[in-house]
Amino acid sequence: MTVHFIGAGPGAADLLTVRAVNLLRSAPVCLYAGTYLDPEVLAHCAPGAELIDTQGLDLDQIIAHCVRAHAEGKDVARLCSGDPSVYSALSEQKARLDAAGIPWDVTPGVPAYAAAAAILGAELTVPEQVQSVVLTRTHARSTAMPETEALANFARTRATLILHLAITRVRALAAELAAEYGAHCPVAVVYRASQPEQLVLRGTLADIADRVEAAELRQAAVILVGPALAESVDCAQSHLYDPSRDRTHITR
Repeated sequence: MTVHFIGAGPGAADLLTVRAVNLLRSAPVCLYAGTYLDPEVLAHCAPGAELIDTQGLDLDQIIAHCVRAHAEGKDVARLCSGDPSVYSALSEQKARLDAAGIPWDVTPGVPAYAAAAAILGAELTVPEQVQSVVLTRTHARSTAMPETEALANFARTRATLILHLAITRVRALAAELAAEYGAHCPVAVVYRASQPEQLVLRGTLADIADRVEAAELRQAAVILVGPALAESVDCAQSHLYDPSRDRTHITR
């Protein structure tokens, strides 16, 4: 058997990859994080599959289900919110599976920030304005951040900043970021991107906290900061598609 770590995407049932759907259809056991998942995603599972919501389980309990399934010769679909490469506890889980001699593999998914950008109709890298995207989070009651990854360090780059797991600290974060980006820097917050409860808030670092607090958002939201988030962006021509570029040397 194999434990398949599967990116469930931002939550919508039609934003899984074909590979992910095929694995869900064939796995007798599915572990999923019910906090962030649209229940419709589970409709891809095989009839009669054992469905286990992990939102109330610790890591030992999650791995115990995998060990049991391994003993029974059953594949496990381990659904991860967004993409398993970011904030999925993949490293911790695969280390324990390795120790138990249980095979595993990874299927990527649509990350939440990509779904949010699509909803906003935003390109996060605008020619001659910003060419980098920083994915990060903040520390409150969660795992400590490395000292070198202080938010101020990232803010100084003025890259497009994507903040996960940070919505409850939006007021303090906006004040901190304004020192580098300016108070009028565009900000967007997307709650439950692609799901029926989806909510989009637009504003600036000066007023986004008021909007978030008025909407009473406490989880499942991604914060996007930077000039690329303006609703109208006046950008330069990219070199690749610039009509004035000499293309005589391009071979076909």
